[in-house]
Amino acid sequence: MLKISRNIAEKLRDKHQVEKREILESFANRDGAFLEDNREEHKSDPPTQWFIAETDYGRKLKVVFIAKGGDIIIRTAYAPNTTELAIYKKYAY
Repeated sequence: MLKISRNIAEKLRDKHQVEKREILESFANRDGAFLEDNREEHKSDPPTQWFIAETDYGRKLKVVFIAKGGDIIIRTAYAPNTTELAIYKKYAY
């Protein structure tokens, strides 16, 4: 099950203009691997993972999440920058 806390949902809406529907579409449209965020300030247990995929309308999103107990807990989602796109292209395919 996809879970988004109230605080994250507000941040997605207000700061990134991302809707839950777009996150679901990105998961469905993903064709690359999930990458693990191993930066020290982002480490978590279980690990934080991310991917970049398009919504049904072609909007690219970087989706950051934690998989825990069968749930997908969204940490953030936003339009990726060129560095993130390059990293994903290099390591996810």
